[in-house]
Amino acid sequence: MKIASRKPAESLPPRMGALAKLPVFFDLAGKRAVLAGNSAGAAWKAELLAAAGADVAIYAPEPSEEMLAIVARGAEAGRLTLLERPWSIDIFAHAALAVGDFEEEAEAKAFRCAARAAGVIVNTVDKPETCDFLFGSIVNRSPVVIGISTDGAAPILGQGIRRRIETLLPPSLADWAGRAQAIRQRVMDRLKPGPERRRFWEAFTDLAFRDKARADDGAIETMISESRLAAGTSGGRVTLVGAGPGDADLLTIKAVRALQSADVILFDDLVSDAVLELARREAKRMMVGKRGARESCAQNDINTLMLGLARQGKHVVRLKSGDPMVFGRAGEEIEALERAGIPVSVVPGITSAQAMAMSLNRSLTHRDHAQSLMLVTGHSRHGELPDTIDWTQAAGGRTTLVIYMGARQAGKIVGALVAHGMAPSMPAIAMAALSRPGEARWEGPLADLPAGIRTLPEGAPVLLGIGPVFAPRAAVLPAIEVLREAV
Repeated sequence: MKIASRKPAESLPPRMGALAKLPVFFDLAGKRAVLAGNSAGAAWKAELLAAAGADVAIYAPEPSEEMLAIVARGAEAGRLTLLERPWSIDIFAHAALAVGDFEEEAEAKAFRCAARAAGVIVNTVDKPETCDFLFGSIVNRSPVVIGISTDGAAPILGQGIRRRIETLLPPSLADWAGRAQAIRQRVMDRLKPGPERRRFWEAFTDLAFRDKARADDGAIETMISESRLAAGTSGGRVTLVGAGPGDADLLTIKAVRALQSADVILFDDLVSDAVLELARREAKRMMVGKRGARESCAQNDINTLMLGLARQGKHVVRLKSGDPMVFGRAGEEIEALERAGIPVSVVPGITSAQAMAMSLNRSLTHRDHAQSLMLVTGHSRHGELPDTIDWTQAAGGRTTLVIYMGARQAGKIVGALVAHGMAPSMPAIAMAALSRPGEARWEGPLADLPAGIRTLPEGAPVLLGIGPVFAPRAAVLPAIEVLREAV
C-alpha cells in the first residue's frame, strides 16, 4: 500500500500555560526598603532584602531576639537599620518596596494603603490578600538565583522543590556564574552574535556542570577560538535525538541539552508535547510526521530540509520517537548528511521494547525463558510485512520477539510464526501508547493476537511482544521450577 506524502509543516511552540504570578527579579542594590514587624519571620525578610543589596529600615518597637541578632551581625551586601518605634505613614518616602508582618488584618490593610498611597509595592507576611508580590523559596547560587512559588498555596511543597533543585546544582555553580560575568564583555567583543556566541556559552555551561574547578584563561581562549572556527568552517550541524516512547521523564540529560541548544527541531508525530516543552523556547519547530498507515513526509524531503537548514548555519535537532537507531531511519539520514559534509551526532533514547519491559516489570531476557531478544519491524518501506524476516529464528522457543509497527500485519505475523513451528498458545501481548497517559494492553495466546489488537485504542502506536517471558506471572513461576528440576 502506498502512503501519501506530505510536506514538512512548521509548528508553533506549545502555548504557554496560565501563570499564577509573574516571576521577576528585582534589583534592590542601593535602594531603600521598609520593613515593619517584630517577629523572627520579619527578621528573615529583613536579612533577605539586605542580601539583595537593599538599605533596609526596620520599624520594630519590640524587636525579637532574632531581629536583634541579625541587626547586630550586619548584612552581607546591603544595610540593616533598626528603629525601635512603630511604623507611620511618613516612612515610605523614596522606598522601592515595603514589607509588613502583622497579626491583625486591619493593621496589614492600613500598612498597604499607606504604602500604595506613596507609590510603593507591598508584601504582608502570610496575608496574600493584601500583597502586591509574594516571596518564594530561594535557591542561592548567586549570581544564579532561583525563585520558587506555589502562589501561597503550599509553602512546604515549595521548600521541598527547593531541596530537590539544591541537589541538582553544584555549589561551584556560583563561581562559574561569577566567571561568566567577568568574561562576558570579552566574549561579546570577540564573537559574533548568534551561532558563535551560543556555541561558546553551550561549551561553557557543559563545563560548569562537569567540572568543579573554574576554567582558567587558557581554557576560555580555547573555547572562544573553537567557537569562531566552528562557525567559520561549518554550515551547521545535525543531532539525531531519541525522544523515548513518550514520557518526558525518560529523556536523557544529553537529549535535554540538545533540545535546549537547537535552532530548529524536526519532530515526528509520535513525539509528545511534554518532550517538546523541554526545548529551547526560541527554536523553530517543524513537524515531519512519519507514521504507519498515515500521510507522511517523504524521507527525501526530510533529508533535503535537514541539509538546507544545516547549510544556513543552524543547529538542527532531528527528534525521533524511541531510539533513532532502532527502526528510526537514522541510517538513511546519517548517510545523506555525511555525504554532504554536515557534522552529525546521535543521542540515544529509550526504545519501545525497553518501555514495554519497564511497564510490565518483566525481563525480556529472563535466563529461564529467553536466550535471545529479536527486534523486528512489521512495516517495510512499501507498507507491507518485510519478506526478509527469519521466521525460523523468530519462532524459536527461547526467543523473545518484539515487533514494531506490526499491528496492521498481525494476522500475517501469527500465520508465519505458527507455520514455522510456534505453538498457537504461545503467550503474546500488545501494548498501545506506551509510557503515555492512555497506555493500554491486551494479553493472551498468540492465536488471539489480531482480535486482541482490535480492543486497543484506535490510532495509538502499538508494540507487539511474543514469547515465554510474556506468560502470566502465576504461570511463569511453576514453569521455572519445572525447568530447574529438569536441570
